[in-house]
Amino acid sequence: MQSEVLSLDARPSNRLTTVDVKAGNLLLGSSFPIRLQTMTTTDTMDTIATVDQVMKCVDAGADLVRITAPGLRDAENLLNIQQSLRKNGCFVPLVADIHFTPNAAEAAARIVEKVRINPGNYADKKKFESIDYNDDAYQYELDRIRSRFVPLIKICKEYGTALRIGTNHGSLSDRIMSRYGDSPIGMVESAMEFLRIAEDLNFYNIVLSMKSSNPLVMIGAYHLLVENMQQELKHCYPLHLGVTEAGDTEQGRIKSAIGIGTLLESGIGDTIRVSLTEAPEFELPVCRSIVQRYSPRSGSATRSPEEKLNHSFRQDRVSTAKILNIGADRPPIVVADFSGIEEISSADFAAIGYGYNELTDKWNIGHAAADYIFLDRPLSFSPPGMMGMILPFQVWRTLPDKETYFPLFELDEYKSSRYTSGKANMILLNYLEIGSFIAEFEGQDLSKVVLVIDTAGLSPAKDCIKQLHLLEISKLQVPCILRAYPDDRSMDDLIVNYAAYAGELILNGWKDGIWLVPPVSNEFDHLPLVLNNIAFGILQVTRARISGTEYISCPSCGRTLFDLQTTTEKVRLATNHLKGLKIAIMGCIVNGPGEMADADFGYVGSGPGRISLYRGKDMIRRNVASEVAVDMLIDLIKEYEMWEEPP
Repeated sequence: MQSEVLSLDARPSNRLTTVDVKAGNLLLGSSFPIRLQTMTTTDTMDTIATVDQVMKCVDAGADLVRITAPGLRDAENLLNIQQSLRKNGCFVPLVADIHFTPNAAEAAARIVEKVRINPGNYADKKKFESIDYNDDAYQYELDRIRSRFVPLIKICKEYGTALRIGTNHGSLSDRIMSRYGDSPIGMVESAMEFLRIAEDLNFYNIVLSMKSSNPLVMIGAYHLLVENMQQELKHCYPLHLGVTEAGDTEQGRIKSAIGIGTLLESGIGDTIRVSLTEAPEFELPVCRSIVQRYSPRSGSATRSPEEKLNHSFRQDRVSTAKILNIGADRPPIVVADFSGIEEISSADFAAIGYGYNELTDKWNIGHAAADYIFLDRPLSFSPPGMMGMILPFQVWRTLPDKETYFPLFELDEYKSSRYTSGKANMILLNYLEIGSFIAEFEGQDLSKVVLVIDTAGLSPAKDCIKQLHLLEISKLQVPCILRAYPDDRSMDDLIVNYAAYAGELILNGWKDGIWLVPPVSNEFDHLPLVLNNIAFGILQVTRARISGTEYISCPSCGRTLFDLQTTTEKVRLATNHLKGLKIAIMGCIVNGPGEMADADFGYVGSGPGRISLYRGKDMIRRNVASEVAVDMLIDLIKEYEMWEEPP
């Protein structure tokens, strides 16, 4: 039984050239397809359960499977797992996941095809202590790390074992934090210290990763790592991509699609994992959806190691004028598309954040309420007063009262029309028409015009960005709503395509608004609700507009000390109305305390059935029984006066 390779041509064009790495019978790097991987959630000492789960993952398309080895006994049991898999005809390369225990790494390197170590805790500690090192003291620490790391390299060389140096933003050591801060620079240097030692010993069978629960931090760290390798080493190693603790449902998929997809669009990435708080086999279809977006559009060319990469995002926002509540410094708006829906009632608006109370005849507005709605025909009831409503121009022009709705024009309709709105005119423009629009309208009064940029389906985001750049340098400053199209083969494809495409454009400064075109297929349930959640999720993940609670939730693994999926859902149900709050739900202490620093509150496994609760990076409640821990988390949020009662 062999792992199923996605496809022989799954090599995004213009990939960064890397060295070849061999993990058992699998080759990784820019000359080969992007490899898909996941991680088991079983107890590593339970050989039968782990073997069964590995085989499920391989059937789902995994090219590599990672297994946690928290101690020496777990690492030694990898031999039993490997032998059982081979008896069952499964030869997938196994990756041992190591934290804190060099002796476990050394044992695993003699057994499995690849070992992943975390430079933040392989030979270092994290107690959130600030230490003032002089150069001699810092060099002493580097020499100490070298003495712990060299034995592993020698074993890897002897046994032909690949090594992943996997930096995690949530577990940078006190030493790195003290010198470089909690930053992408610190993440990169944490890996480079280990990489320099390996190169001194002529060991090159290495993969690197820069994971974070924040996609923006992750993207920046990978670009910085590539720059460092290009400048210092003159060659690049294969890169494993992943957003750690991404969560589940739409949020986990959106985070992963934006973080991983944006890097793949730049040519960065050779193997990926989507970390979801779900069964590991469910991660593989999402991996496949992401990679398929970046299969070559023309050839499989790679760029040289010296060639500079274009950065995948910018910190500023493209300058546009303000029309109504669109553009300038206004939060990005969301347009809900109700076209194609035959009969619309006030109850349908609940899906997009507006609840109607018949007794009071009032609308209750949620945190994630769409700002505009696109309709085929006028409504038969009075809508929420703060919602903008858009109609096709040919319908709008027949209305006796043209003040209530805004028209959406095709470009030719706008150029020839005698009727325009005195408030706002939406013009639908294919991104390829941007140049001709500029040539025709530069110097004209566009103070009532909002462009709806049609991104034309599955075309590369970078092509659209090039055309949008023409608009930016033209100084027209017309607000732009991005209209993204679906890939409706599956729900995973749907979410990934919206998030990867729209997220890429938003991260390049286009933050006036987002409009998700519904799929033609009728196979998806609760579609208006799903699209509204995706739209606001994209804006939240890109930090363009914060509208709800953000969850940093690790994927379960053999180290997890409670039922992570059930608990995550319980926490979500109790807290998802808290706008702007960040809550981390972590299965164990490996990355938990580190990720607490990026969260407002943390829920971390501290022992079987026991939870510790954090405020930021500070532990507030220790070893709480899991049965009451969610209630105590709510009490803690109330104690810090950050609680709101659900609407």
